[in-house]
Amino acid sequence: MTSAFNPLSPELRGTLYERIGPDALRALLERFYTRVAADPLLAPVFPGSRDPALWAVTLDKQFAFLAGFLGGPPLYHQRYGNPMLRARHLPFAVTSARARAWLACMQGALKDTPEIEHSAAAELFMALSRVAQHMVNSEDGNGE
Repeated sequence: MTSAFNPLSPELRGTLYERIGPDALRALLERFYTRVAADPLLAPVFPGSRDPALWAVTLDKQFAFLAGFLGGPPLYHQRYGNPMLRARHLPFAVTSARARAWLACMQGALKDTPEIEHSAAAELFMALSRVAQHMVNSEDGNGE
């Protein structure tokens, strides 16, 4: 009996980081942060909104985190230590509305990044959806 699942199919080989690749990941993040900077709900809580030079720092940290998160090199751990995502986000009012806006920016950036194959984009979006919900630390209406 033959199964439709083929663990050796090209889209299932390697880590998600390997399947996306560092260049496409960086392109994705550049498109993502362009969207974040234009989002009225998100821009006020991102340092780059007040100082555009900080966007490069934010993008580099996000790239370092995602590299390890997606199965690539542990760049964030090497440079900054344990990510402690929830603790690092506690100073900011991360509401459900902001989590949805963040995900909408990511979804738009994924659609605008043809270098990332559809199944890898879908897998990344699902993983980030779980992270975004985990980051919620305030009720909607608090600090928005």
